Amino acid sequence: MKEPVRLALVRHGETVGSSSIRYHGITDVVLSSLGRAQAHEARTLLGKTEFDRVVASSLTRAWQTATVLAPEQPILLEEDLREVDFGNWEGLTREEIAARDPVLYAEWQRSLQAFNYPGGEARTDFRSRIEAALQRLLIMEASSLLLVAHKGVIRVLAQALLGRDLPPGQPELGGVLQLERVPGGPWREIAD
Repeated sequence: MKEPVRLALVRHGETVGSSSIRYHGITDVVLSSLGRAQAHEARTLLGKTEFDRVVASSLTRAWQTATVLAPEQPILLEEDLREVDFGNWEGLTREEIAARDPVLYAEWQRSLQAFNYPGGEARTDFRSRIEAALQRLLIMEASSLLLVAHKGVIRVLAQALLGRDLPPGQPELGGVLQLERVPGGPWREIAD
């Protein structure tokens, strides 16, 4: 089996319920009309690229986006590509979290990578889950792979593959990050 030489990472589009400002994590919400439009824009950005495999988080917002991006292809749903479980903070805005748990909020801002969400998932467990899923995906027989997931997931994947963090706020809703790897070489970001 060989690793894919091209990997497109796409963040799902906006969801219903003010999701662009709320931490939905593992809460299963559907795309809004704007989210569907963002998925169509992402499809345009991907151009005529054909993918050997299409993989999406098992959460509805991700697989709905994947069906817009690759309507004729089967989509493999990967449970381990779900967003982090924000626990007691699911569905809250940053401001609501700061007001409800000011001490924990301050700790979260200081130590994001080592933070344990109250009633939810530890960031270290989240990272391990995503990296394990990545290893399973990279052994698929595919020269091109489309992966549709969530902001936190894509940020972990980019860090693991590129060895650097994405800029704050990236990827945006419906955002596309395209990577390429020469067999045996490092992953690199490529222009749209």
